[in-house]
Amino acid sequence: MGAPTSSVLPEIYLQFMEHTELYTILMQNNILGYFRYVDDISIIYNETTTNIDELLDSFNNAFPTMTFTIEKEVDNSINFLDITIHKKVGNFSFSVYWKPTTTDIIIPNDLNINMPHYTI
Repeated sequence: MGAPTSSVLPEIYLQFMEHTELYTILMQNNILGYFRYVDDISIIYNETTTNIDELLDSFNNAFPTMTFTIEKEVDNSINFLDITIHKKVGNFSFSVYWKPTTTDIIIPNDLNINMPHYTI
């Protein structure tokens, strides 16, 4: 981490995965929607035509150096990034999701930390 390429190279690899193996897996499993932001993926599927556990196994078998995990909806809702998606008949609604570890503590902009400066 910290190198200029530390975020670019994983993104290139994930796009490569999506355009090769994952695309085929998604099509074979009748996936209705696939949405990714960095390393978070949300998938929309029909439970009558798609076995989500088999899909997860296919993802993990296609790329054994990576481990995909799953979080299923509970009470027709699921958290994705900083939103909660609520599934309703014929549409979706959204609300802000706050992680349980969220605090309202911020670093004040007038905080002055005396850091030593080194000259080479």
